[in-house]
Amino acid sequence: MTTETQAPYSTHKTMAANTTVIGQQDYDRAQQVKQFDQSKLGVKGLVDSGLTCIPRFFIHPPETLPDLRPHTKPQTQPEPIPTIDLSDLHTHRRSSIVQQISRACRTFGFFQITNHRIPSAVMDRTIAGIKAFHEQPTEIKAPVYSREMGTGVSYLSNVDLYSSKAASWRDTLQVRLGPIPAAPEEVPEICLDEIVGWDGETRRLGEALMELLSEGLGLNAGRLREMTCLGGRVMAGHYYPYCPQPDLTVGLTSHSDPGVLTVVLQDHMGGLQVKHGEDWVDVKPVPGALVINVGDLLQIMSNGEYKSVDHRVLANSNREPRVSTAVFFNPSNREGPYGPLPELVAPEKPPLYREFTFSEFMQRFFNKGLDGKALVNHFEL
Repeated sequence: MTTETQAPYSTHKTMAANTTVIGQQDYDRAQQVKQFDQSKLGVKGLVDSGLTCIPRFFIHPPETLPDLRPHTKPQTQPEPIPTIDLSDLHTHRRSSIVQQISRACRTFGFFQITNHRIPSAVMDRTIAGIKAFHEQPTEIKAPVYSREMGTGVSYLSNVDLYSSKAASWRDTLQVRLGPIPAAPEEVPEICLDEIVGWDGETRRLGEALMELLSEGLGLNAGRLREMTCLGGRVMAGHYYPYCPQPDLTVGLTSHSDPGVLTVVLQDHMGGLQVKHGEDWVDVKPVPGALVINVGDLLQIMSNGEYKSVDHRVLANSNREPRVSTAVFFNPSNREGPYGPLPELVAPEKPPLYREFTFSEFMQRFFNKGLDGKALVNHFEL
């Protein structure tokens, strides 16, 4: 190991050691966060350094942490996230599938789909490609490390690292897929073919889902496509390594997605949870399934008919890493007006939200960070 890579590792061992005294007076969070960010190690690098306690800026206040203790009192099991079979999509059962998806979007904001025509081998290769990128040595990943949102490709730990109250235990490879995709030479070669292939599959699936979502609102099947909702796409390849203190942090803090629709491919590890009423419901991995969720913008466009909901990921207590990919569908027309669709507004159902441009919407999102439903609430009338 070179001197350049040894220095950040030893520095972060010191940082981790300092967290054992929670009440120390000389703790400088801003300096610690900057030091971690500039090292370009990510949490994977911290784990590889052999640390046994997490740096203090990853520690969340107790009231925001998931309750991981086993409950002694018998409790009613929360209703599971719906799983919807798309195998008869192009038959007379299409209307039944539309109803199932519409009901899931109105009650859960989340559902899983099976028989979506994406081969399991493609899904496995996508997960393997993302995993392979994150498990490269730090010196190979470091040149891609960036917080510049305008770049086509960036590898980073915590998009809201500087604005959040506490960091989360994960790293992310982010790739712009549309409307102007990242140049092939910008995408790490180790996962280039997998990402290009996954974009093609999710774009086709996204078109079908947008039609089903439109029909579930009583709209023309092409309505969301007309609003360019298929055009803006970003992929996030998340890596959740083993966390030595999973009871003190999270893998991904509670939030709702800002865009129209998200397609999530999760591995077999689990850890994703969705808020449903007062309960947090596990989104248990279903072999061959994809997780679909409503974004804030779709809630607004549907005038509150469809619901975007808070979700989170637990910190990974297993030695095996958890890997997932999320493709976020957003409008490519950033300066056009967005708000409740006129067809969904009536005297008895007035608009719940004001109009705005997508640029204004996303600027607000990045300013506030991952913070529950604050984005939607900001645009309420």
